[in-house]
Amino acid sequence: MGSYIPNGPAERQKMLEAIGADSMGALFSHIPAEVRAGALDLPEGLSELAVRRRMEGLAAKNQVFRSIFRGAGAYWHYIPAIVKNVAAKEEFLTAYTPYQAEISQGILQSVFEYQTMICELTGMDVSNASLYDGASAAAEAAAMCRDRKRRKVLLSGAADPQILATVQTYAFGADAPVEIVPMRDGRTDPEALRAALSPDVACALVQQPNFYGQIEDAQALGEIVHEAGAKYILSANPISLGLLATPGELGADIAVGEGQPLGLPMAFGGPYLGFIACVKALMRKLPGRIVGETVDTRGERAFVLTLQAREQHIRREKASSNICSNQALCALTAAAYLSAMGPGGLRETAEQCAAKARYAAGKLCGIPGVSLAYGGEFFHEFVTRLPATPDAVLAALEDKGILGGLPVQDGILWCVTEMCTKEQIDEMAETVREVCEI
Repeated sequence: MGSYIPNGPAERQKMLEAIGADSMGALFSHIPAEVRAGALDLPEGLSELAVRRRMEGLAAKNQVFRSIFRGAGAYWHYIPAIVKNVAAKEEFLTAYTPYQAEISQGILQSVFEYQTMICELTGMDVSNASLYDGASAAAEAAAMCRDRKRRKVLLSGAADPQILATVQTYAFGADAPVEIVPMRDGRTDPEALRAALSPDVACALVQQPNFYGQIEDAQALGEIVHEAGAKYILSANPISLGLLATPGELGADIAVGEGQPLGLPMAFGGPYLGFIACVKALMRKLPGRIVGETVDTRGERAFVLTLQAREQHIRREKASSNICSNQALCALTAAAYLSAMGPGGLRETAEQCAAKARYAAGKLCGIPGVSLAYGGEFFHEFVTRLPATPDAVLAALEDKGILGGLPVQDGILWCVTEMCTKEQIDEMAETVREVCEI
């Protein structure tokens, strides 16, 4: 990108000094050294074909797993072929944010349909045109709830650590206090939540199902939050909504979540999609843009961008959000996925996830010394304690082309989706058995 950026070396050095970095490399210091490429070491003068072959050779070093039993925020789901075909159409693929409504009706309609589906999925009144990912959606939701008297944010300790970190980062910039509500037996502790609520609390966020796969008593937690006069944010897995009660039914004021399960591949971590929807009373605080439906001069159905005044490209000094470019292509992909699946397909996917996860849990817990870490109900993720070390278990699985679960404090967090066959689950469990019985 260097040749496309007009800033010269001196200007770049000044910018680095302003943020306290001594080099461009320092900007990427948070990325573990072992996964950084450093340099591709390509000799000069290679033809396009030679470069392609060299890059394909490097890519071949990546291990592609046959079976995946890891979730923790990025999930292995089937994507119907039509989803990719729709999203790859040139008029969608090359389009940017549709500022000029008169020549962007197709893009605007696709976003409008996305918003409609998100409202139906979450049971909320209004949705925006998407955000970057589920974690930034949670942070934006917390910002929606703050006012002069109430600025404190409560976060469930059972939520995804990436959500916690992102909300804390946003809150730090806004000088807003954040408190983590501890969990008990893998779920949000309701008494700890009640004790943490005070007159200065703006909102509380709970994840459903939570990071450890447990299904929270989300309605009861919401009632506790509302009794204290605070807003209730529910971060939901969209596939689980094919079975579980919607955030709207559970009393949430704002629903957020990671939209990656809706037709987006895992793809090394992105690009993903953050969805956010809320009750009508909070509509004017939604970040980003909203596509609205109206009629044109001939009385025919038409679409426009509306409620943009909060964005920094219009009122930078008074903007309530730093979102200035939505994920229109990812939102279109999610809309295509939901259209292709339909309510019945989404429910079947959720049912298969839940049923196969229980089968996998049963197979694992049939191994001597293996047990569920938490006793509550779960959707498609669960944590097991094992007599062997997680590293030994995961290494044995990796040798067979199986990506195992994620090591967590109480053991391994497993995920099972509709993509996992009975044979794959049996092979995974048998491999774990072999390691545990050594």
